[in-house]
Amino acid sequence: MTLLELIGNTEKQFRAARLHYGHGTDNAHDEAAFLVLRALCLPFDAPPLEKELSPKAVKRIGSLIRKRIEKRIPVAYLLNEAWLADRMFYVDERVIIPRSHIAELLDRKLQPWLQRPARRILDLCTGSGCLAILAAHAFPRAKVDAIDLSKPALAVAARNVARYRLDERIRLLRSDLFGSLEDDRYDLIVTNPPYVNAAAMRKLPPEYRHEPGIALAGGQDGLFLVEKIISEAEARLNAGGLLVCEIGDGRRALERAYPGARFVWPETAAGAGQVFILQP
Repeated sequence: MTLLELIGNTEKQFRAARLHYGHGTDNAHDEAAFLVLRALCLPFDAPPLEKELSPKAVKRIGSLIRKRIEKRIPVAYLLNEAWLADRMFYVDERVIIPRSHIAELLDRKLQPWLQRPARRILDLCTGSGCLAILAAHAFPRAKVDAIDLSKPALAVAARNVARYRLDERIRLLRSDLFGSLEDDRYDLIVTNPPYVNAAAMRKLPPEYRHEPGIALAGGQDGLFLVEKIISEAEARLNAGGLLVCEIGDGRRALERAYPGARFVWPETAAGAGQVFILQP
C-alpha cells in the first residue's frame, strides 16, 4: 500500500464513522493526513505519496485508526502531538489540545493595539504552555509567567518549555488565577480560560470529553472565570497594557454582562468574536 492509498483509506473510514473534528483539523481528509504522516514521523509537506509502505507501518496506522474511531480519541492525543502557529507541542489528556486563536494575534505581535513591545507577559490558564511559548517567541526580550491551577497541566507545560529551551524566560507557577502572584504587573496578559457554558458542556461530542473538564467548563453562562479575570486584570497591568482573552461563543453573554465596556474584537481565522482585547 502506498502513502497516498493509506491516507485515502483512512479518510474513507473517518467519513463513514462520522467523527467530530476541531482539535487541529476540521475535516476527515486533514485528520487522516495528520494521523498517517505524523505517526510515520513524516513532515506535512510529505515525501512522494507513491512511496510503498511496509506491512508493519500499515499495521501501526490501522491500530491508531481503530482507537480514533472506536474510542473517539483525538489524533493529537493518539500521537501526543499538537500544532499551533507552525510549532509542535507535546500533549496528553492532562491538558486541552492547543487551538487558541490568540496564537494568530501573537504572531502579529498584537499590532496595532499594543503600544510597545511587551517586556512582562502573563499567561493565565496556561495548560500545555503553548501561548506562553508563542508569546516568548513573539517578544524575544520578554519574561513570561505561565499560570495554571492544575499540577498535571504544569508538568506538561514544563515539558514544552524545556523543548523550546525557554526555562530562563518562562516561569511556571501553580495558582488560582492571580492568587499566588505578589505585586507583579504586566504589559500583556493572555488567557484562554474555561468558557464553555453549562448547556454546551452537556452537548459536547465524545472527542471533547477526553479533555480535562476543568479546562473547559466556565459555569452556567461560561463567564465564571472570565469575570474574575476582568475584575482583577486592571490592577495587574502596566500603563498601556492589554488583556487578551479567548471566549469562544460567549460574546453576546459578555456584552450583556458589561454593557459599558469597550471590548475590541479582532479578526482571526474564525472571524471577529472569539477573542476580545481590553485595555482597562
